[in-house]
Amino acid sequence: MVQQILQDLSACVEKGKVDRQASYPPDMKGQDGAVELTQKALDEGIAANKILLEGLMVGMKRVGDKFGCGEAFIPDLMISAKAMNAATQILKPYFESDHSSQKGTFIIGTVMGDLHDIGKNIVKMIMEGAGWNVIDLGTNVSTEKFVEALQKNPGASLGMSALLTTTMVNMEKTVKIVKEKFDDTLVVIGGAPVTEKFCQKIGADAYFSTPHLLPDYLENHIKKT
Repeated sequence: MVQQILQDLSACVEKGKVDRQASYPPDMKGQDGAVELTQKALDEGIAANKILLEGLMVGMKRVGDKFGCGEAFIPDLMISAKAMNAATQILKPYFESDHSSQKGTFIIGTVMGDLHDIGKNIVKMIMEGAGWNVIDLGTNVSTEKFVEALQKNPGASLGMSALLTTTMVNMEKTVKIVKEKFDDTLVVIGGAPVTEKFCQKIGADAYFSTPHLLPDYLENHIKKT
């Protein structure tokens, strides 16, 4: 039962089925969408983190992989992101934490030229749930804006996201300048086209294909410094 709900949920995200009222995709008209299945999963006692990682993100990864292979396109990503966003709004309260015991500050944004925020928003939700103060700079963030945020928040860590290969050059530029100005700042990157090889090439500290390992990584890094 649990596995079936998660499989159905991942299919809804992959195909962009937001809720029962949504007419898209035509072959799923009248069926439960990501919204109903997320609530059903919670009602069945499935942990919010499990729903996110084994349901929603599985579907998003599938469409992301198709995009990387040229089998899906930007509109496909956008409709999947719409279903994902609708579902994560239901999960969001389960990731909220007590702000009186925050572990540190994490600045996050999508790089200049990129208006996609689904990955960034998931990371934000997970980090807040893990007890971090998250400063969300939004999308299409310039290098100057990242630098300004770091100047205002000494000791903060920085996360950058990119969905388009054409905007990865801006990620490289930002990492270079951030490391020149704040050499001890931890910089992590992610996004569909980003790889470990690219991370090493541009001098970022870490790359995460999935965000659930990020809080522990940052916490361990802080303990070592």
